[in-house]
Amino acid sequence: MNVNNFIQIILEIRSKFQNDFSGHDWHHIERVHSNSMKIQEKEGGNSEVVSLLAILHDVSDHKLNGGKLNQGGIEAAIIMHKIGVHKDLIELVAPLVDEISFKGAGVSDQNSSLESKIVQDADRLDAIGAIGIARAFAYGGSRGRPMYSPEVNAELHDSFEEYANSKSHTINHFHEKLLLLKDRMHTQTARELAQERHDFMILFLTQFHQEWGNPAAL
Repeated sequence: MNVNNFIQIILEIRSKFQNDFSGHDWHHIERVHSNSMKIQEKEGGNSEVVSLLAILHDVSDHKLNGGKLNQGGIEAAIIMHKIGVHKDLIELVAPLVDEISFKGAGVSDQNSSLESKIVQDADRLDAIGAIGIARAFAYGGSRGRPMYSPEVNAELHDSFEEYANSKSHTINHFHEKLLLLKDRMHTQTARELAQERHDFMILFLTQFHQEWGNPAAL
């Protein structure tokens, strides 16, 4: 893929996400791209596929497109074709887009390539730690969800449909997804980066529950 095509894709995606306030904005995509390339340098894989997949990974995520599942690959292929990306590269990247998002605690990851694992790890790194905490509450607020409802327990969803349709409060999201991600990283590089971020979330939740008045909740 030539540089001009890549720049056009960046401009297209940046325009699409520049007014997002759910934690899935262009800065999120930039961080995922940056971490993807850092992981790829250590773990290998096709750098061109990793780079393009990172930029396109949220192009039509179910959280952002009205609940439509598995539409990302279709939308990514349309954008790449419009911009003139070679069909061989489109055929490599497009099927991987829908592999990236988390699909539920009880749903196994279905990564078909190292490149998919790398970008999924980078996306998950941005979902945990200090930025992950901020993004979780930004998303919850954008969807009108409460920070916390003590009477509503977390659920470990067994299907993508159950997870996608969940309307729970933001603290449950830590137990239903964020605290699980450290042990679901694929690469050694990501596992090492995830530990500190995971530990920070534990500290945050401990403090949150102490201030709420139920320190035993964690």
